[in-house]
Amino acid sequence: MHFALHCLGLLALLCAANAYADALDLTGDLKLRLVNNRHPDNSLLRDLIGEDATEYSGSARFNLKLDQGKWSAETSYQISAINSDNLGAETAPGPVFNTPLLPDDDQRLFDLTSTINDSGDSAVVHRLDRLLVGYQGARNVIKFGRQAISWGNGLVYTPMDFFNPFDPAAIDTEYKPGDDMLYLQHLLQNGDDLQLVWVTRRNEAGHTSSNVNSIAAKYHGFAGNHEFDLLASEHFSDTIVAVGGVFSIGGAIARGDWVYTDTDHDDASSLVANLSYSWTAWNKNVTGSIEYFRNGFGIDDGDYRPAALQERPELLVRIDRGELFTLGRDYLAGSLVVEMAPVWWLTPNVFYNLSDESALVQIISQHDLTQNTQLVAALSLPMGPDGTEFGGISAGEPIIEGDERYLSSDWSIYAQLAWYFDPGLSASSAR
Repeated sequence: MHFALHCLGLLALLCAANAYADALDLTGDLKLRLVNNRHPDNSLLRDLIGEDATEYSGSARFNLKLDQGKWSAETSYQISAINSDNLGAETAPGPVFNTPLLPDDDQRLFDLTSTINDSGDSAVVHRLDRLLVGYQGARNVIKFGRQAISWGNGLVYTPMDFFNPFDPAAIDTEYKPGDDMLYLQHLLQNGDDLQLVWVTRRNEAGHTSSNVNSIAAKYHGFAGNHEFDLLASEHFSDTIVAVGGVFSIGGAIARGDWVYTDTDHDDASSLVANLSYSWTAWNKNVTGSIEYFRNGFGIDDGDYRPAALQERPELLVRIDRGELFTLGRDYLAGSLVVEMAPVWWLTPNVFYNLSDESALVQIISQHDLTQNTQLVAALSLPMGPDGTEFGGISAGEPIIEGDERYLSSDWSIYAQLAWYFDPGLSASSAR
């Protein structure tokens, strides 16, 4: 469906909303972002891009919601401009981590994304990231259209959340990309609920196909003070069953998910378990968490050479679909959120690959400059020897013997300034 038709639909919704101004909720934000990556001497990225890769981007997002009794309609329009050294290097050699910088709807049911301008290292794209209608009764919720859903109990790694999960190292996780789906929820008398999701996609030829669709059911229940989840799904022709829960242990909260996937080639079991606790130290509020993740599709011997990766089709296809972001088998992640001041949070994160002993250290600062303005800055430091996941995987057999290249970075910096223009929404409450 052509993007212009959806823009006309958005205009019609705005016109209709004008008649129901009291039921209209309009929010949004403007964001400016700078990202810089430094490449070491033996990095293939240095050969292709240079010592530094810099990205400048800006975006504006407008969220419109209309409530009229039990019925509602939502849409989110987003326009983004980007100038990046990486845009021209998106086809760089390497079987993984070749994620496009520009969004597209090639495999979604509706094409709600359009490129206004693309001139090599610069581009302007606009899209409807949300477009849905909904009904909410006393015990039933029905939503149809472009929307987002998040399942599972992982804090960093989320094997039960296979609908557009965030990269564990992502810094801006305010808006999750949406899918075109039918969502149903039924609330039982005892407080438990049943959720059903049906996602329709297009295959590489552009045709709708059951082989690329997803249908899933999740039961969320309570057992005393504890919560549990039961999930069953048919996802891209794979059968997935999962069990998860949230438990209170003293003053700490324990969460976990076990996910079993039966594929055409093999089966895999993934597991995530975490523990979080809040306390006061140095007269500051602190929340700490630690998480273990077992990637059932991951590599346990640390061999990430292109030839070895090609023998892992189930791993590569999930990375390509944006469902997985890790190559190894076992991981530990730790995080602290320190409230340095009422409007300033400092968050050090560590992601450790137990399979190859490489790591990523990340330090994030979030500062509310005003009620509606937020500054986020981050430093990421990959650590590990050449050939490891965070140290830099091999780019392939060297052309000159002894002159091997890796897909590696020394460090990266990130800075983002955001302004929220809903009068009732502060930068703090937007997170």
